[in-house]
Amino acid sequence: MPLKLMYITNQGKVAKIAERNGVDWIFIDLEINGKDERQGHLDTVISRHSLEDVKKIKQVITKSKLLVRVNPIYEGSKNEIDRVIKDGADIVMLPFFKTKDEVEVFVSYVNDRAKVCLLLETAEAVENIDSILTVQGIDYIHIGLNDLHLSYKMKFMFELLVDGTVETICKKIQTTGVPYGFGGISQIGQGTIPAENIIAEHYRLGSSMAILSRSFCNTNKNTDLVQVEEIFKTGVNNIREYESTLLKKQRGFFEKNHEIVEKKVYDFVYSFSK
Repeated sequence: MPLKLMYITNQGKVAKIAERNGVDWIFIDLEINGKDERQGHLDTVISRHSLEDVKKIKQVITKSKLLVRVNPIYEGSKNEIDRVIKDGADIVMLPFFKTKDEVEVFVSYVNDRAKVCLLLETAEAVENIDSILTVQGIDYIHIGLNDLHLSYKMKFMFELLVDGTVETICKKIQTTGVPYGFGGISQIGQGTIPAENIIAEHYRLGSSMAILSRSFCNTNKNTDLVQVEEIFKTGVNNIREYESTLLKKQRGFFEKNHEIVEKKVYDFVYSFSK
């Protein structure tokens, strides 16, 4: 099964381009509570999307699903979740949870009106994973490497791929049958760890979802829609072609790839600490 690809945007024309070129889920990001404190010092995107964007994007897409990341559970959660579902969210994502209780509250607020996606990105959620996985009504789980590596005070998010953390989580989720994914991918041949190495790790770990990262197509920097169309057309096509080669690979290929990822990660972390 090819990876479900997600792309974060609140621009209607870009959403249309992404959909036309095979992106499965268009991702609206409403999460803002606590995010500046956690990520304000990093070169990460804090999206500043708004509730109005949900309806706007829903009206322009026809095939792709609309995923909306809401805020972590707070006093306004029920109203926020009600609103995004009313405005057309197909999948609602809960970020930065730590306990089974928060997940149960979230599932009850969604109340079978949309699919439930958990964004597992805290050390506490990893610690509580066994109890969290007993909650009924979870449709997808995405492991958020960015906040999770911060939670563990690591220097580089892909350290989680080589120290066994992601693998352990994946094995636990696998036993429940819930589809899962992790992190983001860039263009084939690009990225601190090239996208093809990361995609092969998705296949090794049984992952079925990935976010197309900001570096895949940064529409803040590249505003020419003709170029954006070309980036998506070529980029998604290259990913799909590479995935088709992975279907023919033996286990040894994936083990060798994991060793390559391990070396690249440790080289990067070492250069970081010098």
